[in-house]
Amino acid sequence: MALKIAFYDTKPYDERSFKEANEKYGFDIRYYKGRLNLNNVVLTKGVDAVCIFVNDTADAEVIQALADNGVKLLALRCAGYNNVDLKAAKDKMTIVRVPAYSPYAVAEYTLALMLSLNRKIPRATMRTRDGNFSLHGLMGFDMHGKTVGIIGTGKIAKILIKILKGFGMNIIAYDLFPDYNFARENHFIYASLDELYKASDIISLHCPLTEQTKYLINDYSISKMKDGVMIINTGRGQLIHTNALIEGLKNKKVGYAGLDVYEEESEYFYEDVSDKIIDDDTLARLLSFNNVIVTSHQAFFTKEALVNIANTTLQNIKDFHEGKIENEVTIS
Repeated sequence: MALKIAFYDTKPYDERSFKEANEKYGFDIRYYKGRLNLNNVVLTKGVDAVCIFVNDTADAEVIQALADNGVKLLALRCAGYNNVDLKAAKDKMTIVRVPAYSPYAVAEYTLALMLSLNRKIPRATMRTRDGNFSLHGLMGFDMHGKTVGIIGTGKIAKILIKILKGFGMNIIAYDLFPDYNFARENHFIYASLDELYKASDIISLHCPLTEQTKYLINDYSISKMKDGVMIINTGRGQLIHTNALIEGLKNKKVGYAGLDVYEEESEYFYEDVSDKIIDDDTLARLLSFNNVIVTSHQAFFTKEALVNIANTTLQNIKDFHEGKIENEVTIS
């Protein structure tokens, strides 16, 4: 009998990629559009595994309800797991994830945000569509020779560093566990956060969201940065205290912000709310700045990434039911 899997927060592109990948596995996949929460967890009764994404809720109550329904495996089709209560899940079920689906996708998108902000491409595009071909207000700066501060040097950041070195940029990095061999090979240095803030023209966030990194970018850290600094976040929304960022933008300390994530994104991201009023005043304020780009957590979104996500997720489920555990998430 085929293993039964309940998929939550399913979009059309998810269903397409998983249906294609599932030809190899033959699982009985039940796709649900709603995000996992306490109201719809009843749909997990009788399934062998549950698959969720970044904005599904897997807090202590939901975890207990899953366990009561007999669920033994929670498979995340993403790398991050900050939406899962790992303490509550301990001894109740196994948590697996997709640790690397396409680091190139996120690294390349990070560069795209930098270039779009610097050269004001969205603003220029809107102008020319309206018949305005003036260059006033569109001046950028040479990326060559500028200093980029990279916070977190995992797989994505390492690819980004190689790309930025190709632009002739100087790299300063911070990581709790520095890879000095990689730094020597790619001619960059590790420094303290304070040193990074002081020296960087652009700061890009690539660290996981933990209790230690939550609101890493706040009013105090922003005060240490160069005037007119560019801040890029393709990691997790709560790495940045949004109100502190807005104050930095208002007083011109922050010159540009490129955000593919937002700390309260779950109410809006991945959904079409174009016929509604955005009643999140903080998000609305961010969207009002012409030197800010906000996108809907799409840095990962390439054909290659979706194929890798589907294959790794289904292989994780297969391995678990064959007595092997790959890509498990545990409490450190």
